[in-house]
Amino acid sequence: MALLERVPHPFLLILLLFSCGVALGAVSCRRNPIIFNFGDSNSDTGGLLAGLGLAVGPPNGRVFFRRSTGRFCDGRLAIDFLCEHLNAAYLSPYLDALVPNFFSGANFAIAGSGTLPPFVAFSLNIQVLQFLRFKSRILEIKKEHGEHPKFPFSEDEFQHALYMLDIGQNDLSHAFSANLTYSQVIEKIPTILEQIKSAVESLYANGARNFQLHNTGPLGCLPQKVSMFGEYYTAHDENGCLNVFNDAAKVYNTGLKKLCAELRTNLKNSTIVHVDIYSIKYDLIANHAKYGFQDPLMACCGYGGPPYNFNDKVRCGQTGIINGSVVRGEACKEALSYVSWDGIHYTEASNAIIASKILSTNYFEPQTSFDFFCQI
Repeated sequence: MALLERVPHPFLLILLLFSCGVALGAVSCRRNPIIFNFGDSNSDTGGLLAGLGLAVGPPNGRVFFRRSTGRFCDGRLAIDFLCEHLNAAYLSPYLDALVPNFFSGANFAIAGSGTLPPFVAFSLNIQVLQFLRFKSRILEIKKEHGEHPKFPFSEDEFQHALYMLDIGQNDLSHAFSANLTYSQVIEKIPTILEQIKSAVESLYANGARNFQLHNTGPLGCLPQKVSMFGEYYTAHDENGCLNVFNDAAKVYNTGLKKLCAELRTNLKNSTIVHVDIYSIKYDLIANHAKYGFQDPLMACCGYGGPPYNFNDKVRCGQTGIINGSVVRGEACKEALSYVSWDGIHYTEASNAIIASKILSTNYFEPQTSFDFFCQI
């Protein structure tokens, strides 16, 4: 009982709902729910680790999995909770060579990825090319050898799968880190959106019909940004977030929303859902107390202490030298009261709430059920 008393009530309720399979009405799909995901570290379930061998070590994964899985989180990501809702397996990274489970789809997301520049590992268009290879090879195997338990997909199942895209955050972040002015960052947005348009059109041309496009979150509320750029960009909003980063994210998001409307018109017999991730995540910051969170701009895992606990030279789980001393980025004792895990990524507690809000469909345009693709 003492443990339960220390758990924020909203998170505990959501976690219990997910664990019982009834989060916002857990579904019973008419067909095997299949998801193909493209993106960055917000949805990377181990792709960076599998693709480049770069360790994502402890304390990442310390809850639920009880080991590092390649996720930049103390536990599950939002996409993991969405898979649980569908009673589907967690998505294996496409590049995972050791006992991957592709029964519920595959994950092409790689931490650090963006849309620009194209044709470099692992930009969005490379991820799409990897998918096209994945699809053609599976259909080739089925044609040559018949049904295979590891590769259950038919052409029809590829068509009815859900194609999720959550990318763009790194494009904006890298542009600011390259010391571009706000105007120069904004000038890059049409090119970013053009890459997303090209990716969706390529997937559509190869049979995809069901899409979910996530806009980008409030960059200016990440402890990393406020810590590193807070003295240079002095304009903060009422919640302490940096206006310049959030304003750029809003411009990008407006463009993505317009692109989704354009794609709906041009891509016949498709369903293209725009998901307002920005509003979902900003709500966690602005109304953190309602969700049982404290200090929403401070990382659980990092170095430096309040107010942000972020130092780029000593990131979560890493060691570095500060003022001649070797120090380590340590994790807080209890992450349930933190929005941010490591200053860039969200805690499992936050991700559970983010997933529950996605499943509510209140942030969808057009309004549709999350599981529409596996009910057809």
